[in-house]
Amino acid sequence: MEQINGARDGSSFSPLEINGRQEHAILTDELDSVDKQRLFLGGERQLYPNSLSSREMESLTALCDTFLPSIDVSDATTNASLVAFYRTSASMAGTPQRVGGLISERLKHPKLWLMRLALWFLSTWIGSFILCGRASLSSQFPYFHSFPQMSQQKREEILLSWSLSYFYLLRMLFKTMKLLTFLVFFTEVNEKNENLSWKAIDYTGPDPEFITKTKEFKASTTIGNQRPNNEEQNACPHEEELFGPLNRGIINLDKPKDLVVDALSTFGIPASVLHSEKTVNCSSNPSLTIRCDAVVIGSGSGGGVVAGVLAKAGYKVVVIEKGNYHARKNLTLLEGPAMDQMYLSSGLIATDDMGVFVLAGSTVGGGSAINWSASIRTPQHVIKEWCNDHELELFDSKLYQEALDVVCEKMGVQSQVQEEGFNNAILRKGCQELGYPVNNIPRNSPPNHYCGWCCFGCKDGRKRGTTETWLVDLVNSGNGAILTGCEAIKVLHKRKKGRRDRNTATGVAFEFEHGGGKEIGFVESKVTIVACGALCTPKLLKRSGLKNVNIGENLHLHPVAMAWGYFPDSQVFDGWPEREKKSYEGGIMTAMSTVVAEFNKSGYGAVIQTPALHPGMFSVVMPWVSGKDIKHRMSRFSRTAHVFALARDKGSGTVNAPPDSISYEMEALDENNLKIGLEKSLRILAAAGAEDIGTHHFKGKGLHVKKANLDEFERFVKEESSRPLRELSSAICSAHQMGSCRMGVDSKQSVVNQMGETWEVEGLFVADTSVFPTALGVNPMVTVQAIAYCTSQSILQVLRRKKFFKYKEPASKQPVTVDSDQSPEENDQLCRCCQIRRRKLNRFMRFFPLQLQYHTNHLLRKSFR
Repeated sequence: MEQINGARDGSSFSPLEINGRQEHAILTDELDSVDKQRLFLGGERQLYPNSLSSREMESLTALCDTFLPSIDVSDATTNASLVAFYRTSASMAGTPQRVGGLISERLKHPKLWLMRLALWFLSTWIGSFILCGRASLSSQFPYFHSFPQMSQQKREEILLSWSLSYFYLLRMLFKTMKLLTFLVFFTEVNEKNENLSWKAIDYTGPDPEFITKTKEFKASTTIGNQRPNNEEQNACPHEEELFGPLNRGIINLDKPKDLVVDALSTFGIPASVLHSEKTVNCSSNPSLTIRCDAVVIGSGSGGGVVAGVLAKAGYKVVVIEKGNYHARKNLTLLEGPAMDQMYLSSGLIATDDMGVFVLAGSTVGGGSAINWSASIRTPQHVIKEWCNDHELELFDSKLYQEALDVVCEKMGVQSQVQEEGFNNAILRKGCQELGYPVNNIPRNSPPNHYCGWCCFGCKDGRKRGTTETWLVDLVNSGNGAILTGCEAIKVLHKRKKGRRDRNTATGVAFEFEHGGGKEIGFVESKVTIVACGALCTPKLLKRSGLKNVNIGENLHLHPVAMAWGYFPDSQVFDGWPEREKKSYEGGIMTAMSTVVAEFNKSGYGAVIQTPALHPGMFSVVMPWVSGKDIKHRMSRFSRTAHVFALARDKGSGTVNAPPDSISYEMEALDENNLKIGLEKSLRILAAAGAEDIGTHHFKGKGLHVKKANLDEFERFVKEESSRPLRELSSAICSAHQMGSCRMGVDSKQSVVNQMGETWEVEGLFVADTSVFPTALGVNPMVTVQAIAYCTSQSILQVLRRKKFFKYKEPASKQPVTVDSDQSPEENDQLCRCCQIRRRKLNRFMRFFPLQLQYHTNHLLRKSFR
């Protein structure tokens, strides 16, 4: 998974005893090495170098101030925080400089050069005339104005015209600049971890309970060179409470290499170092070489499962993770820093046409660390489709059903909810009023888990992602380690003697930071598992030389369209939802409606759920029609509920590499399903008692439900839900990506077989959402974990054959093994009939439970001797 923040999280390795225990003195030493400010709620977004020219910055500043101008409302309100919020422009908050840094260092998009060209154009009168038209003209000298020289009113008119322009590139420019400006303005924090707008919009920032407990924790923990006395040692909190349950298995390669080798040796994992005075960055001459049974690239819902299963079975496992480890008291729960540290490319990913805004996890635990807890089993109609239409018997096997049971039990999946949050309570009430079906969403958290910040990591470990389950198995087994801050460059593979059809995977080359520079390391392994996610796995496979034309194709995004409803907390409201409830608090997902899901028909419809929107993301998706209007919308943030429709998309896209980009095209059927979902969402919000309702269409229309008659309401719902969604006219988002290395029975149509092994390279497995044959239609965590569990059983079979079935006896006494991967010389010992019989049985046995496979192998060995 991709590393998001250049800053280290301070989690470092510590020599581990095989039984997993540490002395308190070592913990104290660990504390000394931690960046204390960042550990205890320090969370300022990293400032990236700004390489934009003065002309570009002049235009950027004007654009930012047009989106968020300074407005005097002191005559309209006596609320000091609201007056200060309206009065503060983007440039007064330092937003343009931060946006410039993101454009310079973090934003990776194939059309980035066009945006920078547009910024330069806007700084000139002729360029402004080309992009802005007659609005740049004046009746007084000088008759032509550059964009920064125009009045606020004219600039707002120009931006509004861009948002609905006939020219696609102008719509892209508007959407990109709006996203960057708002995301930075509403998430940047000062040294006290506060944002100047939060009090005005009734946002607390990080969870207040978390802040209080962390401050108490800081006060009770001795940090310094002096060792605590016995009484203080007994009072000192346990290491797990401070660093999280995986800290004992985290290895930071920025430490001295000899210490890294010693740390790996405590897990029984051999490593060697190439000592050189010069920085080593040659892929053929690594500075660090590690040897293990299995290397897993990525630690999310796929990689985490495989790593835990293999390590618990006794095999030596190394996990390569480009992100860092953030858990428990080592979290910030601040939107901006969390997106920097835990999301792919700081959360700044979009399709190449800016049509879909994409969010994906990039930290230890991957998406399971920052997702919204929904733990829904693979729907039966999807299983049927994958079995019948795609001929994948795996999904109709006892092994897959066993896998679903195992992963749900592991995560503690349950459907009860003790108290429902703001958004979900509104969704449930609206559905009940209208007679729509509404169900509890199974979650990997307990019934009393009332937390709206889980999208920034779980503060107490009660959301059981891979960092609290499978990766804990890895660490506790004493057989595995997690290397953070390491980016996989390519999978290593070569043609072995006697093999004519395909190469065999031998490990992975990765890049890591050491001593201020970048170095190359190798992990040599018997099997290699790629689990980087549907956006990154195809890129790695392509960099590794795989030529399968299906790699990167068939990408599905589960496109999402949202509707909003405002529920005031003034004296005139009817008491529901409760005045103290806020839109950003409570369990993120506890209710779901399948009113337009089509589960019993085509299977391609939309489910209706609720999102987690903190100020930054809220501002990005809300429509902009003027600077004053957006500040008014933001002032109602804490009582504005959102409900969304998520489509099971038939349309698909491509992960391109190189250049790194995502192309995606929504089919007309998908768009229609989202429109129907939006119609139902608007009705749900109105039925639940919303005062105002609307969608995210750029025209920004809303309806005051309480003052509208039935005809006006029906006309509004019909008009807003029928607007096009595919032409950058509305905010479309994606939090689920899948299918880009899909599973199949034919190498011409797929990338991996039913065991998860690539068709091209033996011993190379893929275990993430990229193997999904089609879009799933519901939240994918349980499904990807179940598939990864099945893949791990296949990998165990491969490792057992390599470990136990390769005898070193004289040729005359060499036993015949049940191994479909024997060399031609070994196969000659059997008659042709036995060879065919053995291969068929091996293919069939892969779908059996592991215990049965083991005993069958034992019997077959005897029968073939």
